[in-house]
Amino acid sequence: MLKNIIKKMHHLVQRDEGFSLIELMVVIVIMGLLATVVVVNVMPSQDRAMVEKARADIRLISQAIEMYRMDTMRYPNMENGLGALTTVPNGSLRTEPYIRTIPQDPWGNDYQYLVPGQKGRYDLFSFGADGRLGGEGLNADITNGN
Repeated sequence: MLKNIIKKMHHLVQRDEGFSLIELMVVIVIMGLLATVVVVNVMPSQDRAMVEKARADIRLISQAIEMYRMDTMRYPNMENGLGALTTVPNGSLRTEPYIRTIPQDPWGNDYQYLVPGQKGRYDLFSFGADGRLGGEGLNADITNGN
């Protein structure tokens, strides 16, 4: 009797040792569907995060520009550009620069600086995802004016 029970258990164990091809294909299809849902929902969030990062960078650089203006009574000129913010001006009581480094925008491009600006005393902006002036949506310019 014990021998028969052991034989049946051994037979059951041998039968359930692996997965069939159909079971594996069902799991792969389900994983593919889940991955698609995640990508469709996450990608727009990443785009919005990049735009918000550019806006935050522009606010940070604008604060450094205003601190520079309060110390020197002028905005950084076009010749020195934003690089003037990374050094201590001659004759200043400051011991550290206004900003350690000028970041690049989230798309890997430099922020643009114009003084005098077309929309204010100075313009500070990113060209957006396309890296070109103008555009709409994700490609729209991000400026210190908006």
